[in-house]
Amino acid sequence: MNERLQKKLMTLPNKPGVYLHKSEKGEVIYVGKAAVLKNRVRQYFQSTRDFDTKTLALVAEIADTDWLETESEIDALFLESELVKRYKPRYNVLLRDDKSQLYVRIDMKSTWPTVTTTRNPSDDGAEYFGPFFNGLAVKKALRYLRRSFPFFIKVPRDGARPELDSHLGLAPLPTTSSEEYKRNLKQLIRYVKGERKTLVKDLEREMKQAAKLHDFEAAAQLRNRIRNLSELQRRIMFGDREFLDISKDHALSDIKNLLGLTHVPKRIEGYDVSHMGGTNVVASMVVFTNGVSDRSEYRKFKTKLEHNNDFYNMRETLTRRLSEKNLKNWGTPDLILIDGGKGQLDAALSAQREHEKRIPMIGLAKKQEQIVLHSDSNVTLDNRVVEKLKGYSIQSENFTLITLPHSSHIVKLLQRIRDESHRFAVSYHTVLKRKKMTESGLEAIPGIGSATRKKLIKTFGSVKNIHHSSDDELRRIVGEQKMKMIRKYL
Repeated sequence: MNERLQKKLMTLPNKPGVYLHKSEKGEVIYVGKAAVLKNRVRQYFQSTRDFDTKTLALVAEIADTDWLETESEIDALFLESELVKRYKPRYNVLLRDDKSQLYVRIDMKSTWPTVTTTRNPSDDGAEYFGPFFNGLAVKKALRYLRRSFPFFIKVPRDGARPELDSHLGLAPLPTTSSEEYKRNLKQLIRYVKGERKTLVKDLEREMKQAAKLHDFEAAAQLRNRIRNLSELQRRIMFGDREFLDISKDHALSDIKNLLGLTHVPKRIEGYDVSHMGGTNVVASMVVFTNGVSDRSEYRKFKTKLEHNNDFYNMRETLTRRLSEKNLKNWGTPDLILIDGGKGQLDAALSAQREHEKRIPMIGLAKKQEQIVLHSDSNVTLDNRVVEKLKGYSIQSENFTLITLPHSSHIVKLLQRIRDESHRFAVSYHTVLKRKKMTESGLEAIPGIGSATRKKLIKTFGSVKNIHHSSDDELRRIVGEQKMKMIRKYL
């Protein structure tokens, strides 16, 4: 590594962005994205790391590095694609499997265009955006963007709209015309092309104009869209390896100093609750050991009583977790992270007080990604560390709300734990919900026991398929009498 490059690496920022490795001739030979540019780019020049032959060849050829900072990881994701398309760096092909390249497809010529992903773009008149080398990140980004720009992922049949998606704000409302829908997709395309700042300014101008004309419903919709886009900027879109290699260690050390812990939190447990209207209420416990998820230690809970109250459900979950039996079998965490704000944290702390335990416990509020502390959190906040990390804290009654830069190691680690606990809770809830929906339709039929229900579901897959099956098909599986009972009650 030459002296000029060495000096340049010292100025790398702690921000997301895209980096461009160059050869002696100034040719761009590799383009990559990073959640933290400083960590990711320096990684290439760490002699202790075990690189494969192709990566070693890349590193040997790097004579210079430039980078472009972005406001968020999603911006870095889309910018990387644009720069790869522009420069066609040869090491992007050598180091990455062609199969991993994903494209976003939008067919604006159809009446109701769909937004899908494909690995095989074709000359079919549709618009393709990419290539993207991180398929998971692209799909995650589209899920988030769908909340701001509702779109179809399948062509509606006979003009029918998916009611659930429309109700959730993920698809156009039944009253939306094709022209309005296409205007919405054009805004999505602008975002994907990297025109976020100008797009937001246009939306703000439209919102003010709608309010001026007393069209408050339209103004509110535009306001919500702007808010969603703002929140999107704080989302983790891809998990760079440098986080596991470098950032986690900094994060654990910073957490220790920030919260005044006696030692680095080796075992951090994250908790979340999931349900639908108080039914199939479940909770998750995820474990991160030394900053890395430890799936063998994950646990899931199904509440004894179903309540449409997240505070009650969180309290029950922590009450069960902190029982002497579970502490003995699962061990004691060094830090507990609650997915939620003041209410969820207070509920969890009340369970801890009941067991007379003093385990450090904090919350992470989704809206502003604020770290939430309580006077009973069993931590000692060091405001000097907050200032050092360029953050600030606000006192609110018995609570302290800490806001740190979203690029900080602490926030990224806590986000990962929080998001993982949410994913694990939702997946368990979904399993129970599907099981209940499947079984409920058959349980009410006299003479159909558990063995027969299992046989029917194994054969047909769902109650809907059983309903649409022929009498002969049912007769072969369960016999004449049970077939008649199914037809009578289903």
